[in-house]
This record gives sequence, structure tokens and C-alpha cells, in this order.
Amino acid sequence: MSATPEKTTAKTDASSPELKRVIGPKLLLLFIVGDILGTGIYALTGQVAAEVGGAAWLPFLAAFAVATVTAFSYLELVTKYPQAAGAALYVHKAFGIQFFSFIVCFVVMSSGVTSASAASRAFAVNLVAGFGLDVGVGTVLLIAVLFILLVMFVNFRGVTESVMLNVVLTLVELSGLLFVILIGFWAIAGGNADFSRVVAFETPGDKGVLLAISTATSLAFFAMVGFEDSVNMAEETKDPSRIFPRIMLTGLGITATIYVLVSICAVAIVPIGELAGNETPLVTVVQTAAPGFPISDLIPFISMFAVANSALINMMMASRLLYGMSKHGVLPSFLGKVHPTRRTPWASILLTTAIALGLISYVSLDTEGSVVALLGGTTSLLLLTVFTVVNAVVLVLRRDKVDHRHFNAGPVLPLVGAAFCAYLVLPWSSGRPIEQYQIAGVLLAIGVLLFGLTWLGRRLVGSERKISDDPADLTTKVD
Repeated sequence: MSATPEKTTAKTDASSPELKRVIGPKLLLLFIVGDILGTGIYALTGQVAAEVGGAAWLPFLAAFAVATVTAFSYLELVTKYPQAAGAALYVHKAFGIQFFSFIVCFVVMSSGVTSASAASRAFAVNLVAGFGLDVGVGTVLLIAVLFILLVMFVNFRGVTESVMLNVVLTLVELSGLLFVILIGFWAIAGGNADFSRVVAFETPGDKGVLLAISTATSLAFFAMVGFEDSVNMAEETKDPSRIFPRIMLTGLGITATIYVLVSICAVAIVPIGELAGNETPLVTVVQTAAPGFPISDLIPFISMFAVANSALINMMMASRLLYGMSKHGVLPSFLGKVHPTRRTPWASILLTTAIALGLISYVSLDTEGSVVALLGGTTSLLLLTVFTVVNAVVLVLRRDKVDHRHFNAGPVLPLVGAAFCAYLVLPWSSGRPIEQYQIAGVLLAIGVLLFGLTWLGRRLVGSERKISDDPADLTTKVD
């Protein structure tokens, strides 16, 4: 789609300070690629294979297609309104209902907590695999809990993500996946793989083909959800209306290609029975393809590094969103407390950490199912719900004109995106387990309860604290 000129009737506040625009095309591409790479592909390939057998690459490809269609809607909105706050901003501009904007923002925050919780489990199982430990479920849970507490400590200390650090982390994560692809191709070329498994479609006995693909795609989408974080970098990007479309679509294309190649190598090298349900699938792939190769011992630690990065970024995002919502009057004021010396939102950090600890402990009680798959599926459920709304909002905001050229997604793609995202959200079409809806419902109930307590508190004490009407304020930065 091409950019189209639009005229505006909206006013801009010239007196508002702007963030420094320091991110160019290359750094934005690395940010998007690094944000998408991580827990999803490192931990969920086996779970996807459990649903569709050797055709595990198909759900990743389908997830990429849905993500791309949704990205077109995001591109129209981010180039039209190059501000932080993302989905909450767009929903507020479309409907002007503060509670609705809050719910969208809280759902995004919750997705960060569920994603970090999934990463904590993935970190634990990769640490166990890396050191060759023979431990039970309780020890794995303990490692995951200690990891979340470590993330809390780092978050409290106020580690600020720098552009150069993001580049380094992205390159390390990417290197692990490239190693898997290269070793996989080497094993396939040497006749040490069964390439026929790549087209072997196998579904669980209780599911038809369409439902199995839908279930696997819903899960695989967890690997593709990171791209929407980049819209919060719009105010720090040079000429976002011009470079965002090309860079976001390029980033999605690069990561989709890597994910499809990784999944093809995985099913060709490792029998489906060993891959299905495996929480360290890429470790198994490399150790099967090249058992004597040193990289096979390194992959678990690269996986740990990748998921640790995902967890830290998501928990920092979640705590800052809670802080921003509190600071501007839509959540209890205690969540806006900042440590006097570290200058970090310690109360919000404690609450998000408590939620993450509760999640990882609760889901670990089920020793039969995959913890990473359950939490990863809940993350995709939350964000696919937001994506459904964003695709619809694009059409609502077509009546709002702006005075600069911006990307135009056209009349059809937003409808297609909304339909497919909703399809992957609904229980009867997505094949999601009921536990994902239960977890999402509890998180949403926590948000509604906090919002209600805040509203009631203001009514009872007659608080004069002003409630901000600008959803961009919800992403207030502390450090």
C-alpha cells in the first residue's frame, strides 16, 4: 500500500516537549527483529509440532500472515499518529472512552507479565538442560521463581535499555537461531535427517485439520507478537511516517523466514514424538544433529539469554505502564510511588512481580501440560484481542484527517485482519484450552477491580487529583 496525503482538522500542542529522535532505519530494524525473536521460537516449536506434526512450519507461516495484515493497520496508525502509547492512544482517539482505553492498556500490560512468566519457565528448563541437571518439577519452579525475583531486582535497580545494548542482545539471539539453521542444513545435506517429515501432517485424535491448524497458529502467534512494541518508539524515530512501513515489514519478513526455516530443520531432524511437548526443542535439535559439536552445549545458554532479555523488557514495560496509569489517576495512587534514590516505580514493580510469581506457581501445579505453551498462548490471546480492536479502529479513524502524508492500509486489509484475529481469539474456532481464558479473565478482573477502587476512592474522599485525558501519559517513563 502506498502513503496517501491527508489533511488535518486536529490541533497539535506546540508547547509539549518532544522526545529526542535518535533511531534511524537500521536501529529500528534491529529493535523490531530483536523484539520478535525470543521465547516463542526458542520454546514453543515442539508444542506447535504436537498440534500439526511435521508441518510445524505452516502455523508459523500463518501467524506471520495474520501479523502482517495487522501490521498494515498499525502502520497506518503509527504514521498518522507518530506518538507513544500505541493501541491505547488509537482506541482513545477513536472512541474517547477512558475506561475502554484503560482496559486496552491494562491488557497490553498483562500480556507483558504473561510473556515474562513464560520466559521464566523457559529460562529454568534451559538452565537445567544446559547443566545436565536431573531435577523435579519443584526445582524447576524454584529456578523460575528465583529468575523472576532477579528480574525484579534488575528492574528495581533501574537498568535503562540503551540502543547499543539492544543491538548486542539482538545479535546474540539471532546467532542462536542461525546456528540451528546452519547445523540443520548440514544434517539434512549429510543424509542425517528425514525431510519427508516436513510435509507429514498429523493432528491430535480429538481435532480436525482446520481446528488443529487454528490451535497451532494461535500458539505460534506468540512468536510474532513483538512487532507492535515498536510503535511506542515512534516519538524517538527519525521521520517515522516515511521509514516505519518499509522497516516493520522488512523485520517481519526476516523473522518469519528464520522461524519457518528453524521449524523445518527441527521436524526434519528430530522425530515428532520427541519434539512434541518438548520445552527445549532447539537444544534437542542441535544435540541430535551434531552431538559432538561444541555449539550443542552452547545452545541452552543462548536460549537462556534470549528469554531473559524478553522477560526483562516485558517486566519493565509492564511496571512502567502500571506506574503511568497510577500517575494519571486511573489506578490507585500507591502504584505511582517512586524510590527516592533509584528513581524506579518500586510499587508497580512489586505488583507486576507478584502477579508473575502467582502465574508461574499456579500453572506449574499442572505437571502434565506445558507451562510455556499455556502462558505463551495466554499472551497471544491477550494481544490478538487488542489486535482485533486495532484493526477495527483503523476504519473508525478514517474520518480523522491529519496534515501529513501517512501509510494507508486500504479498505479491505483491516477487515481481514480483524476477522482473522477474532477467529484466533474465540474458543470454538481457535481450539485454545479453557485455562488460557481463565488466566486472561483473572488478569482482566484485577484491572477492573483496581480501576473500580480508584474511582470509588476518589468519590469517597473527594480527591482533586486530576485524571489525565491523554492516553500517551500512560507510558510515562521514570528512568
